[in-house]
Amino acid sequence: MNRSSLIEEIRKKKSFLCVGLDSSPDKLPAHLKGKPNAIAAFNKQLIDATAGLCVSYKINTAFYEAMGAKGWEAMEETVDHIPSTHFKIADAKRGDIGNTSSQYAKAFFETLKFDAITVAPYMGEDSIRPFLEYDQKWTIVLGLTSNKGAEDFEMLQIQNKDASKPAYLFEQVISTVSQWGTPENLMFVTGATQAKELAGIRKIIPDHFLLVPGVGFQGGSLQEVSQYGLNKDCGLLVNVSRAIIYASESENFAEEASQIAKQYQEEMAGLLF
Repeated sequence: MNRSSLIEEIRKKKSFLCVGLDSSPDKLPAHLKGKPNAIAAFNKQLIDATAGLCVSYKINTAFYEAMGAKGWEAMEETVDHIPSTHFKIADAKRGDIGNTSSQYAKAFFETLKFDAITVAPYMGEDSIRPFLEYDQKWTIVLGLTSNKGAEDFEMLQIQNKDASKPAYLFEQVISTVSQWGTPENLMFVTGATQAKELAGIRKIIPDHFLLVPGVGFQGGSLQEVSQYGLNKDCGLLVNVSRAIIYASESENFAEEASQIAKQYQEEMAGLLF
């Protein structure tokens, strides 16, 4: 999916909601537990119920990899069920030497047909370049995350005499990586609980899209994220996972999920453009 198509979907639906399909066998509704292809069935019902309210789905691959071969099958079946109008993200956080990253890119962009993948930038440009070489595919680089461990490295202060240059390591990462791609193929992850840092991030990358997890159960504020992060094209994909997909344990779980997604969509409509 290219940038203009993504923006068109956002404008059409008045939504920048990304639904996270972090589906776990032990959290399924009772009527699905233990059944063959339960995860895929759960996901398909969620997709059917929320597709009109969101523009993207994010699959945290760890939840599927943990199930072995059956998990990979469920992930593939889920990706195939997502409409082509929706931006499909593999939240895999890959990043390795060039020839290994090339295989990761092939796995998620060719075999599994995702539109985007999250990557870790620690190993530098040659670990990210193979993902950027795919046309109309996106690389989403970890920038500033919401977890406590972000203080260990991301928030390290850089000794820089020039006040106009990055003061923190995460700012240096975003500034440097942004030069390896363009706003047409590169996004950054910025956690919702770090919303006030978005103003500074926007000074570094005013035009790039940001994938923002942490709204919902993690306590991030959609209002704050929008205040500091929106740009002229929206420029945000706000991910909500557990608050939507685990809205109910009843047989009507998909309907309940749709109602929660609708609440987010309506709030987003009031914040856009």
